[in-house]
Amino acid sequence: MNSDLEEMLRLIDKLETTRDLTDEEFEKVLLCEDPAFSGELSARARKVREGIYGKEVYLRGLVEFSNFCKNNCKYCGIRRDNKNAQRYRLSEEEILSCCDMGYELGFRTFVLQGGEDPHFTDERLVPLIRKIKENHPDCAITLSIGEREKESYRKLFEAGADRYLLRHETADKAHYEILHPKEMSFEHRMQCLRDLKEIGYQVGAGMMIGSPCQTTAHLIEDLRFLQDLQPEMVGIGPFIPHHDTEYKDQKAGTVDMTLRLLSVIRLLLPQVLLPATTALGTIDPMGREKGILAGANVVMPNLSPSAVRGKYLLYDNKICTGDEAAECIRCMTMRVQKVGYQVVTDRGDHIRFKK
Repeated sequence: MNSDLEEMLRLIDKLETTRDLTDEEFEKVLLCEDPAFSGELSARARKVREGIYGKEVYLRGLVEFSNFCKNNCKYCGIRRDNKNAQRYRLSEEEILSCCDMGYELGFRTFVLQGGEDPHFTDERLVPLIRKIKENHPDCAITLSIGEREKESYRKLFEAGADRYLLRHETADKAHYEILHPKEMSFEHRMQCLRDLKEIGYQVGAGMMIGSPCQTTAHLIEDLRFLQDLQPEMVGIGPFIPHHDTEYKDQKAGTVDMTLRLLSVIRLLLPQVLLPATTALGTIDPMGREKGILAGANVVMPNLSPSAVRGKYLLYDNKICTGDEAAECIRCMTMRVQKVGYQVVTDRGDHIRFKK
């Protein structure tokens, strides 16, 4: 074994033991492309997650209920000014039907995801959340509907929402302002995440890997932010350009960097719930399987009606837009089993929230 590899393996030891590295050490880890190092990093991440969650992979039933959005994020296919987007909103009855179908298929978490659509006020969401909980009291509800005010978050939590996904996208203010329009505030995004933690949600943050103008230093800032926030979930995936945005000609993020970060995050936050994302499966046919082998333990098949799936396109070439929900879960179950893990019918709470 050469001395460089020995040094890198010592860094894995240090990260696993102390859950921390210096900025210089994080940079070495993120930039190391030695296959032997990558293999050992993934193996350690798998061992850590199996020590806490075993070989279970948790299913989240994704319901993409609206692609209207008031924001104009520069990288996003459903941005407000994209006149080519075919807009839709699901009715309350359609959302409830998706959850009913998902329950029959074995899902015990429903993820309600949408753009920041002003139509979905607290007055509409609170009764919807209550009805889902009444129909399926043994299930968890995750919301992924963007920035709101603290009182709104509190009302949704009190109605029965358990978790909230709000990717921070980047922990660097200047980089955030490159990716977002002037009317959006880095400070407000960070305040939202703090508010969600304070209220008592299981909170998910996360970032795009390889987003425009991103540097290794930015990724290290993201890791520092995650250390500070201590979220229960971290959703990361490669940046993939969308043809109707100003970043349409930018290169996509890479599979290798995404996998490396999945493993690093697993060692940094051992108990975290870590999805193998659709974006990872979009840039690599085996991306989600590789994500699970890198330390991920969550997958999110789509429960949205097949008629609207092709309209919720944050990026180009998104997979699984034409499949029925039952086919999605069969496919995902087989994929997970092939790499030695098993999909389970479970709410899949963070270990601190398990009852």
